[in-house]
Amino acid sequence: MTNRMIYLASKSPRRRELLLQAGIAFECINSEIDEAVKPNESPKSYVERMAWNKSQAGWETTSRYQTWSVLAADTAVVVDQKILGKPIDNKNAIEMLSELSGRTHKVMTSVAVTDGITTQLATSVTDVTFAKLSQQDIEAYIATGDCYDKAGSYGIQGYAARFVEAIRGSYTGVVGLPLYETARLLDSFEKLNSKD
Repeated sequence: MTNRMIYLASKSPRRRELLLQAGIAFECINSEIDEAVKPNESPKSYVERMAWNKSQAGWETTSRYQTWSVLAADTAVVVDQKILGKPIDNKNAIEMLSELSGRTHKVMTSVAVTDGITTQLATSVTDVTFAKLSQQDIEAYIATGDCYDKAGSYGIQGYAARFVEAIRGSYTGVVGLPLYETARLLDSFEKLNSKD
């Protein structure tokens, strides 16, 4: 794992918690970008483009401090090749959770690391199977407020964990930052920087 400080181009408290858990020293920066999906864009292409663009936007805000790399990530919940974003209201959250109920969906998280010259990207794809949810299950979950600011209207690390029958892949990827892929990218940049 890297011994250097990095910039985290994300506002996500879950990504901050995961980096702390992994013992990675970081400072948060802003990286506002247009997150609209392009026509006919695949979910994987979308999350990879978002992570890449966030890393570049983050680098542009910090380019005068060129000793730290910038880490960015993006997560999408995907069912039937459709990207489920963050809910805009209770009705939208109910629709998403109803769509996920009793089915297996994919959670894709892409991670990008850049030093302003080289950018490397890795993508984690995890299958998550939800139990069949009753209307009462969904309404009780929405009442907790935990569905907001989360792709697909749920966070696996919270109350919604009780809905998950099975997971195949990266748990931390579903939370929002796959630590295995992240560690490999940061190790790669550590080796590159050690040659300078």
